[in-house]
Amino acid sequence: MANMAQAIRMALHYGEKHLDVKDVFGQDVGPPMGGVFTATQGLDTAWNTPLDERGIVGAAMGIAMTGDICVAEIQFCDYIFNTIDLLKIAGNTNWVTNGNATLPMVLMTPVGAGIRGSVYHSHSFDAWASRLPGWKVVMPSNPLDAYGLLIAAIKDPNPVMFLKPKALLRVRGQELLPGEPENEKELKAMIDAPVGDRSQWKAKWPELKDHNVPIGKAKITRSGSAATIVTYGRHVLMCNDVADDLKKNQGIDLEVIDLRSIYPYDWSCIKQSVSKTGRVLFVNEDTEVTNFAEHLSYRVTHELFYELMARPRVLAGKNLPGIGLHANLEEASVPQVSDIKSEVLNLLKEVP
Repeated sequence: MANMAQAIRMALHYGEKHLDVKDVFGQDVGPPMGGVFTATQGLDTAWNTPLDERGIVGAAMGIAMTGDICVAEIQFCDYIFNTIDLLKIAGNTNWVTNGNATLPMVLMTPVGAGIRGSVYHSHSFDAWASRLPGWKVVMPSNPLDAYGLLIAAIKDPNPVMFLKPKALLRVRGQELLPGEPENEKELKAMIDAPVGDRSQWKAKWPELKDHNVPIGKAKITRSGSAATIVTYGRHVLMCNDVADDLKKNQGIDLEVIDLRSIYPYDWSCIKQSVSKTGRVLFVNEDTEVTNFAEHLSYRVTHELFYELMARPRVLAGKNLPGIGLHANLEEASVPQVSDIKSEVLNLLKEVP
């Protein structure tokens, strides 16, 4: 099975071969490196830019305004903050031109902790991204969804932000991508660049097929009636583990929702689940102050108040200036499996 970095690479290849992607670019995105996480190795349209985040976003906007489809990357989301004004302009361009200008651009950037990246390589960006009107924002939790969401993003005429969980980029999926060979070693030999001299290397791509994960459509990864957990990205795997553990050892059946799209988000899925369970916990790793989950919690309270059996809860990253390098500091800064389990059990104890 492909890991997430390989799935992203194959989605980009599918895009340049079948969806008219003209440019894939960013710092170290082209040869020889093919991206700091190897997610752009072997692509025909990949090229390197200077270390200039504003230049990368500005170039993507210009290319998209001509009608060409492009995929740009900010090497780490930690360095995207100096482009906020450009991201705002990219989001409102269609609106201020009365629909006359579209921006068919995808902006990829790795997000979150989990790789011992310390202060400068552990930021999250989902809450900031959710406050950029005009953008669609997605974050996959597995390789198949990464493949399908990226293809959907490339097809979309709007600017789409594709947030890649750093901690999941080397995690293999449980389902084959359409056209992916079953043997992992065979796939690696085909599309992973060798260590050392790559000057003569070319990828041998499998016959990949279309796969579309609709933007704005969540997925229920565990079904249950005791309580709802709403999450995305890296924490889907953790929440699934908690749900499996509690069901096996305590007979508690939790419903876990993988939001997949931060905006637009699948309110219908959340509403149906919370109406059924009466209890909800929102989990992500962005900082707890002005967290995107606070909006979801507010909406649940506002629209489903009389169906709730307990107050909605948000479990998020600590409101700290940064994340420390030591494993103990990092794990204390963002939700871990033990934190999720404890919060769920407290949620279940609360009575109306």
